[in-house]
Amino acid sequence: MPQHNGKPKPQKNKGTAKTVSSKWFIVALLVLSVVPLIAGAIRLTELAGGAEITPDNARFFASPLPVVLHILSASVYSILGAFQFSSGFRRSRPGWHRAAGRLLVICGLLVGFSGLWMTLFYPRPDGTGELLYALRLLFGTAMVVSIILGFAAILRGNVIRHSAWMIRGYAIGLGAGTQVLTYLAGLLIIGPPNELSGALLMGAGWVINLIVAEWAIRKRS
Repeated sequence: MPQHNGKPKPQKNKGTAKTVSSKWFIVALLVLSVVPLIAGAIRLTELAGGAEITPDNARFFASPLPVVLHILSASVYSILGAFQFSSGFRRSRPGWHRAAGRLLVICGLLVGFSGLWMTLFYPRPDGTGELLYALRLLFGTAMVVSIILGFAAILRGNVIRHSAWMIRGYAIGLGAGTQVLTYLAGLLIIGPPNELSGALLMGAGWVINLIVAEWAIRKRS
């Protein structure tokens, strides 16, 4: 009787699939950062070029340092932070990961504290009610606390908790990108938002990011 020497079917390389998935995730994070980065670049150009002062930008001209720090640190934080999600990069270049992580802690704290400062001390722009004001304080504080807890965890050698808290902090910091999408979705579905619906759409951006962050954390563990 003929014998069939069955060869095992080639299995998909899990490592390669994970690498490809990681690359697409990084690309998605960078794309999500594009609109806020462009808006920040336009704002810096206005401040540097002495654009016409209007009710919408007068607060930035009156006190430019917080908004300049916020834009510059957010640009570094969003772009550099995306590459920290590459597990292959972390393993092959641990020194780079540590150096980039230290810079990200500084930039992330600058983003959080400058955002809180602007919320507390800049005059409120039109359409900013109590709910949006409270949400900005809540998530700005949560971002700062997450980064501090993540940094404290790595000092104790707890890599898992460090990773989890830093992912949460990054998710909050990237909220501006998701808010562009939630705001556009609300505009298409319900029309121009009012004070309440606008605040809810902005809050949805942070919430969506945190849900994705918790999914990423559980997937890693």
